[in-house]
Amino acid sequence: MRFGIFYEHQLPRPWHEESEFNLLHESLDQIELADRLGYHYAWEVEHHFLEEYSHSSAPEVFLAAASQRTKNIRLGHGIIQLTTNHPARVAERVSTLDLLSNGRVELGIGEASSTTELHPFGRRFRDKRAVWEEAVRAVIPMFGDGRTEFHGEYFDLPLRNVIPKPRQKPHPPLWVACSQRDTIGYCGRLGMGALSFQFVSAEEAHAWVSTYYNNYTKHLDKLADYATNPNIAVVGGFMCCPTDEEASIKADGWTFFAWALRYYGTHVPGAEGTTDNLWEEYQKFRRTPQFEKMHAGGLIGSPATIREKLRKFEASHVDQVVLINQAGRNTHQDIVDSLELFAREVMPEFVEREGEHQAWKQAVLSGDIVLDEVDTSPETLPRPVRA
Repeated sequence: MRFGIFYEHQLPRPWHEESEFNLLHESLDQIELADRLGYHYAWEVEHHFLEEYSHSSAPEVFLAAASQRTKNIRLGHGIIQLTTNHPARVAERVSTLDLLSNGRVELGIGEASSTTELHPFGRRFRDKRAVWEEAVRAVIPMFGDGRTEFHGEYFDLPLRNVIPKPRQKPHPPLWVACSQRDTIGYCGRLGMGALSFQFVSAEEAHAWVSTYYNNYTKHLDKLADYATNPNIAVVGGFMCCPTDEEASIKADGWTFFAWALRYYGTHVPGAEGTTDNLWEEYQKFRRTPQFEKMHAGGLIGSPATIREKLRKFEASHVDQVVLINQAGRNTHQDIVDSLELFAREVMPEFVEREGEHQAWKQAVLSGDIVLDEVDTSPETLPRPVRA
């Protein structure tokens, strides 16, 4: 397997004058360290108006800064909201970042998940899948040479040459956000990488992998003329410490992450355009039985504990595990220490066996290995914790 790190740029209240400044610069320090330690990907979301959950509204700017402080780590949009951005602007920004990073961009694309984000941009929640699919059809030709035009229901572009063009040809690898069980098959049919924003069990990961590759190999139905990217990444909470007990204490940010995501899925801003103080609301949640259940998930523990969990995911044949460490009020030092300990004592074993995984994957794609069809309906699999 390969490993990535993931950024929402969470910033619970209370804030002070230097809060956002420190958050962004500490995150850049962490990505620079991750590059030196051999991590493979750094992913960043795009969110708007989610006050304590995410201060990442301009990921292309942050990733451009990261590109100048790193050499090898892939820089992933996880994801760009195609519903709230014009396709031409997406192509321009992604291509510029790809040039600045010497071809290290991974292009994750998604719909946005709530009315809080969609409505201010004039998008209706019920239309988001249709808008997203049309945006894919519009943006892909813009990465190619020469001029292009597009005339659709939601986007209209007269004949223009969208510049610059990306360094990677024909375009950076495509990923799609996948946060529901039924969308894993959709990702496979599209031929895009599945960036799964839930931390699933190893058993469910096995089912997801089978569903994804069976759809990719048997039912491929691309939205446009793009290069396919058969990959599955699983995103989840992370804290690696010398002992399980220490990791559990320091991983409180992950529990806030998971709780806050659910909160924003069910609450909208009040009359003054603000939300409740999430950190205060979270303190109330911490006193409930549900807190302990949510706090128990993720890759959280000692190197030995995390190693045991990862071996099960490796057996499921996921391509990448993406680690959420910058969450809640996790401190910069704890994040750095966790990244260093994991890279030293856990990661090498799994990176060493990457060649075996790639051989298995090629056998699946060529048809030499046929995967069983697995029922991934809610009735047959345990419910995972959303990331």
